[in-house]
Amino acid sequence: MIEAYSMATPNGHKVHIMLEECGLPYRAHNIDIGQGDQFKPEFLAISPNNKIPAIIDPDGPDGQPISLFESGAILVYLASKVNRFLGTTDIEKFTVLQWLMFQMGGLGPMLGQAHHFRIYAPEQIDYAVTRYTNEAKRLYGVMDRQLAKHRFIAGDEYTIADIACFPWTRSWKNQGIDWADYPHAKRWHDEIAERPAVQRGVEVLTHLRKPLVDDKAREMLFGTTQYQKR
Repeated sequence: MIEAYSMATPNGHKVHIMLEECGLPYRAHNIDIGQGDQFKPEFLAISPNNKIPAIIDPDGPDGQPISLFESGAILVYLASKVNRFLGTTDIEKFTVLQWLMFQMGGLGPMLGQAHHFRIYAPEQIDYAVTRYTNEAKRLYGVMDRQLAKHRFIAGDEYTIADIACFPWTRSWKNQGIDWADYPHAKRWHDEIAERPAVQRGVEVLTHLRKPLVDDKAREMLFGTTQYQKR
């Protein structure tokens, strides 16, 4: 039984969806980042960067337990464990990995900044809102051009690249996106959303999700607590 320490966020849902797609037994443990659960010693022991998600697999490589943090690494690990969703040839695998890195290094961080400055920032900073909204649009354009040529992000097969990107595109309104400008990405998004495992995955831990806009949540996420030496 895989133990998943997570929350109902885009990065959390990547792992929830992947576990559902793989059909692996797991338990989801809510890490309330608005209350500071991410700073508890027991969580830091498996996620030293104090970010969700993280997993513990008691049946890891060679039958040994393994803990992993960083959602991209977890997706690669689970794909390797079940030998699915990562392609079969070397060319396919590296193609998938480059698009996974696109999400990890670009799509996720930049859309996260768009969310922050458009929704969570205590004051509206026009420069930041414009910068990250425009970057969101640029990244959707990258996906739209790729999806004009292929059914899925990394080609014609569903992979961890799709699983990584999809949860972030569920908040398109908050990112200032109009789907009419990205018809190929919209077609892809709607197809992914219809997958039963995806529908199950995006519901994991949602009943425990609280708005991250009160003073304590803001302090946990954006205040001095986040930057304390540990």
